[in-house]
Amino acid sequence: MEGAARVIARSGVRGLRMEELATEAGVSTALIYYHFKDRAGTLRHTLEFISDRADRYTSDEDGVGGPLDALQELERSLLLEFQDVPEVRENSTAWGELRASAIFEPELRGDLARATLAWIHDVADLLSCVRPTAPAPALTASAERLTGLLEGLSTRWLSGALPLPHARELVREAVSIEVERLSH
Repeated sequence: MEGAARVIARSGVRGLRMEELATEAGVSTALIYYHFKDRAGTLRHTLEFISDRADRYTSDEDGVGGPLDALQELERSLLLEFQDVPEVRENSTAWGELRASAIFEPELRGDLARATLAWIHDVADLLSCVRPTAPAPALTASAERLTGLLEGLSTRWLSGALPLPHARELVREAVSIEVERLSH
């Protein structure tokens, strides 16, 4: 799955060739087909892998100097999507590529929608810790806006159109606006 994420981040979904993936992973093409059946199965499992990997690095406690309050935890979790490290760049690139490819490959849409919904629920849960009296629909709407913003900013950052520090500042401002909005 790491090999698939690397190939997609490097060549895109349309550029994904099972032979290249097998070479990247150091296995035979037949083994790829044995485990994932077809290209769609490979894409589905890669989407699950990058979602799980993002969950790991956005919930990683390394570098945290003591306990965080709920607002700090929310910001930290979202800002960890903007790290200039190979794993995060690769994950963000592959996620963006899979999301964009779902426009043309309908078989990706259901899995992508489920992964996005899981992320929205995670963000809504973090928001509920900051604003416990906010109604669930308002929390979900805020989480959807923040998720859409993160995806758009990530694309701009990865394409070189937005400097990383500015992307991170925009996320902080958006969190502040959404939290304030939930207090009304």
